[in-house]
Amino acid sequence: MDKPKVIVICGPTASGKTSLSVELAKKCNGEIISADSMQIYKDMNIGTAKVTKSEMQGIKHYLVDFVSPDTRYSVADYKTDAEKAIENIISKGKIPIIVGGTGLYVDSLIYGIEYPEIKFDEEYRKKLEKEAEEGLENLYNKAKEIDEQAMQKISINDRKRIIRVLEIYHATGKNKTEQEKESRKKEVKYDYKIFAINIDREKLYERINIRVDKMIENGLIEEVENLRRKYNHFPTAMQGLGYKEVVQYFQKELTKEEMIEKIKQEVSNSSKIVEDLKANRTKNNEKLVKQEILLDKEANIKKVTVMDTNGTAQITMNFDKIDLSSKFNDNYFDLKEIIDVKEETPNDNKTTENNTNTNTNTNTNTNTN
Repeated sequence: MDKPKVIVICGPTASGKTSLSVELAKKCNGEIISADSMQIYKDMNIGTAKVTKSEMQGIKHYLVDFVSPDTRYSVADYKTDAEKAIENIISKGKIPIIVGGTGLYVDSLIYGIEYPEIKFDEEYRKKLEKEAEEGLENLYNKAKEIDEQAMQKISINDRKRIIRVLEIYHATGKNKTEQEKESRKKEVKYDYKIFAINIDREKLYERINIRVDKMIENGLIEEVENLRRKYNHFPTAMQGLGYKEVVQYFQKELTKEEMIEKIKQEVSNSSKIVEDLKANRTKNNEKLVKQEILLDKEANIKKVTVMDTNGTAQITMNFDKIDLSSKFNDNYFDLKEIIDVKEETPNDNKTTENNTNTNTNTNTNTNTN
């Protein structure tokens, strides 16, 4: 019996995932499941660039705006909730579309990884965070000694993932690679069709910088201030990019200008999900089909190339108008009819809408529990 097919659209921050996924959902009778580890949180709208009601264009979204910031939410929790959402969508005769930039969330689904519930040592985390403030090179080298294979695809500037590798080993006595090998024993439930948005790095960094400036202008500092007044503690929420830097600003560890530049740098360093997918494909020699949509938005070239696992181009066409239809074959989606896909850009009205429609979003973006 054929496995149900599930679309996955991955890409870094500011790469255009939201607009592309909504257009796709409208054309293939789909519904969207977020794979973003920060958009799950309530009251955290500006710093997460949370999808707004108008951006959804009537498409139902799952796993957005449903977790309190004072609650710990793990990858294991996400996998459970996401698979419930997938089943819910399939039961309605629709196509599930996973959209996001959190690699661990995506990996947990497409590779069938069963992440164990790990109780992390808060004191050890504080120790690592303090050491990270003095520089990441020492922590990176420690992590490399523990798990050289995992560190091959983690940047020396990727603070969050470096600390994650060290925490896993500290908590379990096994490194991340060993944990994942042990966790991949079950067969993957669905036939995942994976698209990775790849855009020119310099263009991406420019868009990230614009987005961060808009976040500050639209009230990110005030949002963090309100969160600190409303909630007593943040097990994981304040570790998010943009939020922890604002906290450092409040604690007078950074000037406002230093805070803004640090957010831009940290977001740029973390936007490596496409590279991670490629590294996983090579490392694991998986038979899962990897399809990459390479979007060259420079000079309005807008070209799409869909590639198979071996990197062989299957289809190339102009991206002025594209329809990702709902028809599948064994290796790739059939890109047939042509529609307009708007490029996602920072929006001055996004923050206002998120702040005024929180209750509406909560109803539209539902957890399936």
